[in-house]
Amino acid sequence: MNVYRQIEPPSISAEEQARRRYAIDFARGSVRMEGFVLDTDTEALFADYVAGKLDRAALNSAILEYCGVAAA
Repeated sequence: MNVYRQIEPPSISAEEQARRRYAIDFARGSVRMEGFVLDTDTEALFADYVAGKLDRAALNSAILEYCGVAAA
C-alpha cells in the first residue's frame, strides 16, 4: 500500500538552517574534543532546533530541563 504524507516545509529559511547546523556541529566538536559524546536525546533536541521546531530559548529550556537544572 502506498501512503503519502504531506511534508511540512521548515519554518525557517535554508540559510538559517545552515547557520544552526554549523553552530551545532561546532558545539558537538567542542564536546568531543573534551572527550565526551552527546547522547541520542540531546542530539534529537539539536535536530529539532536545526529543523526549526525549536527556537534558541526553547532549546536552552529543553536542555536545562533534560539536565535537571531549573531554568532561570
